[in-house]
Amino acid sequence: MASSSSCRAWHCVLAFFLLSSTAYGQLSPSFYDKSCPTLQRTVRATVAKALRAERRMGASLLRLHFHDCFVQGCDGSILLDDVAGSFVGEKTAFPNVNSVRGYEVIDQIKKDVELVCPGVVSCADIAALAARDGTSLLGGPSWAVLLGRQDSTTANMMEANSDLPAPSLNLDGLIAAFAKKQLSPRDLTALSGAHTVGFSQCQNFRGHIYNDTNIDPAFATLRQRTCPAAAPNGDTNLAPFDVQTPLVFDNAYYRNLVARRGLLHSDQELFNGASQDALVSQYAANRALFVSDFATAMIKMGNLAPPTGAVTQIRRNCRVVNS
Repeated sequence: MASSSSCRAWHCVLAFFLLSSTAYGQLSPSFYDKSCPTLQRTVRATVAKALRAERRMGASLLRLHFHDCFVQGCDGSILLDDVAGSFVGEKTAFPNVNSVRGYEVIDQIKKDVELVCPGVVSCADIAALAARDGTSLLGGPSWAVLLGRQDSTTANMMEANSDLPAPSLNLDGLIAAFAKKQLSPRDLTALSGAHTVGFSQCQNFRGHIYNDTNIDPAFATLRQRTCPAAAPNGDTNLAPFDVQTPLVFDNAYYRNLVARRGLLHSDQELFNGASQDALVSQYAANRALFVSDFATAMIKMGNLAPPTGAVTQIRRNCRVVNS
């Protein structure tokens, strides 16, 4: 039942974007069917190998795609390395530095894809497919990824610092940040469910566990054991978003929010006596509804396009612009 309802939902979204004149280029799930027919098998095999080595990588690849799309569209700009004296990328932006992971996995996928389809598949599309496969391999939903993106020749550290939602945001700030990307409050609450897997650093949740009152005291005490009150002590110490099943993509995140056990301030803002409480409660009770809405929102987010007139290419190496 869960699978069929989920498919119905994202099929509707696919139909909308495929028929929409505002869609990013000519994105289509079948974009590479002729030019690189083994693409999806190749990506999934490499992602599966990465997850066998470190299961947490599934969550990291999902986050990498999100951080790519929220900065000048889903264009692979986050993958570009800094070049001393000539190019500043997004990897050293505050939300990304020493935090976003998975670059080496994208490199390996690109290498594997280039062996079978040289010069055909963009790094941006690889990141989108890796996010989907990382999610499904952790037990989450799958969806038909719209393909045909191209890679940016620029990056935007300023936009990364301003547009990636901070863990300190309140609900109004979160809704505004997502609205800026044409994503609804429902999309916000569904996409936040990505925090049902993975970990966060102490510096991101210290304020919540020491200063906020909308938190279960026992949970705050648990997290304080490995996150000292005085910064920068323990800044990079990790804690799971979901204590019960940190590496299984389920709906436990929402049950945690209802129990006031959200790890970040921004997490708990989704269930704090305001507009998203009812939806959080629905997701907590109905996994099928959550995974359906999550897949739908991922397709919408993956459709975020680069700025009009942006110069794009198919990078040979995801870390550098083609010379």
